[in-house]
Amino acid sequence: MNILGLSFMYHDSAAALLTDGEVVAAAAEERFSRKKHSLDFPAGAVEACLKIGGIGVGDLDQIVFYEKPLLKFERIVTMNTLAFPRGFRQFSDAMPLWLKYKLFVRDLIQSNLGTQTEVVFADHHYAHAASSFFASGFEEAAILTTDGVGEWATMTMGVGRGNRIALTHEVRYPHSLGLLYSTVTAFLGFRVNGGEGKVMGLASYGEPRFFDRMMRDMVDLREDGSFRLNLEYFSFHKDVVMFSPRFVAEFGPPRVPESEVTSRDEDLAASLQKVVETVLLAAARHLRRQTGLKSLCLAGGVGLNSVANGKILDECGFDRLFIQPAAGDDGGAIGSALYFWHQVLGRPRSWRMEHAFLGPGNDPEAIRKCLEARGLPFRRYEDRGQVVARAARDLAAGRIVGWLQGRMEYGPRALGNRSILANPSVPGMKDTLNRRVKHREPFRPFAPAVPVEDVGTFFDPPFESPFMLLVARTRPEWRDRLAAVTHVDGTARLQTVSREHNPLFYDLLTQYGRETGVPVLLNTSFNIRGEPIVCDFGDALTCFLNEDMDCLALEDCYLVKGAAEAGRRRVLPPEEWP
Repeated sequence: MNILGLSFMYHDSAAALLTDGEVVAAAAEERFSRKKHSLDFPAGAVEACLKIGGIGVGDLDQIVFYEKPLLKFERIVTMNTLAFPRGFRQFSDAMPLWLKYKLFVRDLIQSNLGTQTEVVFADHHYAHAASSFFASGFEEAAILTTDGVGEWATMTMGVGRGNRIALTHEVRYPHSLGLLYSTVTAFLGFRVNGGEGKVMGLASYGEPRFFDRMMRDMVDLREDGSFRLNLEYFSFHKDVVMFSPRFVAEFGPPRVPESEVTSRDEDLAASLQKVVETVLLAAARHLRRQTGLKSLCLAGGVGLNSVANGKILDECGFDRLFIQPAAGDDGGAIGSALYFWHQVLGRPRSWRMEHAFLGPGNDPEAIRKCLEARGLPFRRYEDRGQVVARAARDLAAGRIVGWLQGRMEYGPRALGNRSILANPSVPGMKDTLNRRVKHREPFRPFAPAVPVEDVGTFFDPPFESPFMLLVARTRPEWRDRLAAVTHVDGTARLQTVSREHNPLFYDLLTQYGRETGVPVLLNTSFNIRGEPIVCDFGDALTCFLNEDMDCLALEDCYLVKGAAEAGRRRVLPPEEWP
């Protein structure tokens, strides 16, 4: 049976293909459209998933959308009616899209795909829960989902056992931890549904001096982790601006985008992060007490908060924690398909998400032909081990290497198949990488990738973190050597790599370790600021040629840049390689 899961129309549109209970493909639309956080119908992602699955649209047995539009519409109408007349502007801005598209999702999907295959709808937070629990491999687990808002719910708690999920408690809109985070994100001049990770990085530079005030006046937290917001500080439920005049009166004028970051901004980010951690830790501890279970599954956009995730695993009494790599709305595509297969059809579980490499790959022969057609010098290696050896030498020498191998990752993290790699021991490498390639804010950290068996040597606690969703502490004796991947507070957003699930990247880490004595690489996404991660070799080649990278590995082809010519570095023929 072929089930297509879809998420779109809000942010991070995606598609996933489930065949007889196994996820065979999943991808976010932004990688194909090149529109970051795309909300469009995921036509490119659907096409890629069907191609990977070796089927056509006519072979689909079921299509599942990741939430229930009528319930969401009910919430919008209800909240704007309660806020009238203040809510009229938000209501009038929303209605054209609702009346033209969003109320007619079934027709929109069938029209775009050219099919009459049945379309059904999953509850938003059940899709989140399914994306984590049914992918975890856990026979039973506590479940916590947290995001901005689905239909009405913003946080849910429950339990998964076997092929069933029961979400028994919820916090409802407008009381939302995700929208609290987004409100501060907007106030600090960053993009909502995209800049929250920047705020998390900024938090480490500040002191949480507003924390007590926020917990006293803004957030009413109960022992079970449920909470209510003081809505006098917010306008997202009734206006197009997320923060209210009272918020401004309390914290001062909002930061102008792209302006200098002040100590006030850093302290507000630190305070917000501590508030979010406090709420999540309370909810996780309550789940641990109430369920008695030792495994926890997290999902929802707040599940991308790797700092909070590390503290939950370290402090709440759970032995195991699973967070699906596309924890946000893109993960709803997988979640909706899994929900239908298990929760609706009652089918048993057989699939476990052991890696995130669910997107399309590249044809090495097509890469070769493209490079030759463009007249770009390169070397093609018969043995991928030679690619690994060459890249390891270049990384050890301090060169920046673009690395495109195998199938594309699902989710917002590059995990070794669509990555830019560098030597974290080179002095100033973080600033060099930001200046030459990434062009992003200097307060944002870079991540370390390390073989799973070596993690305890360099990081504490020695988490297994295959999806780069946990923050650990760099051991003090290694912080100078790993300065480029150690944040200002001594932590690192960790990725552990196993030979079983990514043998080529694992071999690169170990070969690099033999070259340098430290098998830890700086791993950042293969993109520049404001663009999605590259999808195919064409995207990667464009980025390489336009930015100041040193080397590029495209499957079995390798390119090297040399000295500047007429203000631009040229690709060198192999006989001139350093």
